[in-house]
Amino acid sequence: MNTPEPPPAAEPSDGSPLRIGVLVPLSRPGWVEAGHHLLAGIEWAAQEANDAGGIAGRPLELLVRDTAADPGRAAAAVDELAGLGVAALAGEYHSVVARSAATRADALGLPFLCSSAVLDILTEQPTDRVARLPPPQSHGWRVYADFLLGAGHTRVAVAAEPSVYWAAGTAILREYLAPRGGTVVDLDVRALTPAAVCDELVRRRATALLLLVGHPEPAVPLVRAVRDDRRLADILVGAPAGQPEFSAWATSLGADGAAVPFLRYLPERLGPLGRRVGAALRERLDEAPSFVAFEGYDTITVLADVLRSSGGDRARTAASWPHVAVEGTRGQIRFARTPGSGVWQGTRTPVQVVDRDPADPGRFRILHVG
Repeated sequence: MNTPEPPPAAEPSDGSPLRIGVLVPLSRPGWVEAGHHLLAGIEWAAQEANDAGGIAGRPLELLVRDTAADPGRAAAAVDELAGLGVAALAGEYHSVVARSAATRADALGLPFLCSSAVLDILTEQPTDRVARLPPPQSHGWRVYADFLLGAGHTRVAVAAEPSVYWAAGTAILREYLAPRGGTVVDLDVRALTPAAVCDELVRRRATALLLLVGHPEPAVPLVRAVRDDRRLADILVGAPAGQPEFSAWATSLGADGAAVPFLRYLPERLGPLGRRVGAALRERLDEAPSFVAFEGYDTITVLADVLRSSGGDRARTAASWPHVAVEGTRGQIRFARTPGSGVWQGTRTPVQVVDRDPADPGRFRILHVG
């Protein structure tokens, strides 16, 4: 069934608000902490834009919708927001949810700037309407694989839950490690208890275990089981998707949550803008901002710049992605077409592998830079 395209957002000159639809996970089973960080960055950037006079005198108005990590709920929110006349969509953290939102936004002719989701394929077909800030999963996870190889890990086990995102990550690791002498062993956490996972790690002679699972369950019991097993004293526990970035990880695991490498999209040193925004976000969140909070801020920075030239017209906004050249919190932001991606892809995004320092779990160590 063909859904008629909603009319483009109007361009009134009476100072009425310029609306942006925002998709974030704010309730379970979504990753709520990531959603709050993402929204904090988005809201702070919008507040700064409005304090500076808005977009050609029009204030930005954020219409926030909780996706709860539900693709169907996200698609319904896109329909609602399109009908409310938003000029563009922003946000989302979960890759499978972002894919649903991006596909629906494309069908409705609604520009969507994805803040955090990394799944390589975000839309069913190539589109000019969707752009993305973070690097695709294939790039970040290859950086992580390079880190593993450099640390001497060629027998890598993955404890995974069923998910398109986790399956894609496992395939990326396997395809990258195999020609370099590496092996990936699959462990299905639905069929194995934490104790059984430990037994399999010993039996398979794995030197690294990657957690491709949710937090706190089953990540926390898995980490504790491995840390308590003397046979696995030398095994590396990793979480490439970034669970240890957030304070809930340290709170739930304490010292056991240290030395778990993960991917983070920050430069080695923030510039003046990044430091200023980071200080403001720390105050807003009452804790250190994650890279996800910076992604939220950069999302609105880009959209504000684009909307100044497009006036809120959806077609003109979508046509603006290749012309973006904006200073973000982590460096200059530009978009380009990259092989294997049907959307406008942010370039030059910094990639790190980091962990929490065992001597001070509140401090992060940079282990590898991609």
